[in-house]
Amino acid sequence: MRLFEIFTSVEGEGILYGTKTLFVRLAGCPFTCFYCDTPESLPLDSGKEYTIDQANHLIDSNLKDHTYKVNFTGGDPLIQHESVALLAKHVQNKKILTYLESSCFDADRFNHVLPFIDIAKIEFKTKDSGFVDSKHYEKLIGQTMKCLESSVRSDKTTYIKIVVSSKTQLKEFDDLTNKIFSIISKDDIDGFIIQPTYGIAEPSLDLLLKLYDVVYPHYEEVKVVPQLHKIIGAP
Repeated sequence: MRLFEIFTSVEGEGILYGTKTLFVRLAGCPFTCFYCDTPESLPLDSGKEYTIDQANHLIDSNLKDHTYKVNFTGGDPLIQHESVALLAKHVQNKKILTYLESSCFDADRFNHVLPFIDIAKIEFKTKDSGFVDSKHYEKLIGQTMKCLESSVRSDKTTYIKIVVSSKTQLKEFDDLTNKIFSIISKDDIDGFIIQPTYGIAEPSLDLLLKLYDVVYPHYEEVKVVPQLHKIIGAP
């Protein structure tokens, strides 16, 4: 497997922001979100190659006291889903929470990892993200929906995150939100996060409030949460 980096920091995103977290960043992501904040980890040959035993040892040696969870991130960790499953199982055996941060582009890979994950962030990409081209977008959303259903069925701590920018179209966001809540109910999830881009194509407050208003009728606990780690200068 290939790891790009491993480090302890403060979680800056999602429903568990502020928690002390060990980040295991896997190398490799073939997709093209224009706002990606870790482009150096995208090449499939980035980082360094390790055996599973070596990677587990790295996790053990980097764990600090009172770490709340281990976050498997990337790149996109589902690129190396078999390795992630083994590492997450190792972490669970240490009685520490495991957290998957993925674009959920492949439901089969997601389901392979899911038994060893305690907290799943289901990230839906908007069309403007540039994640995939327009002709593949509906297929992507279909895969992400399947991941959402699997996580909910497995009774994992599950939350939804959507990154938005000044390019985000209100109608498309509304359509996506309606699709999400056509397959789940508000009681199925533990959070719905609207995350504005940082440093590039940042959305206006007016747009953020309108996007909030789209989600609110479906899920009253919706929150707009920026990347707080960047504000405090954490990695």
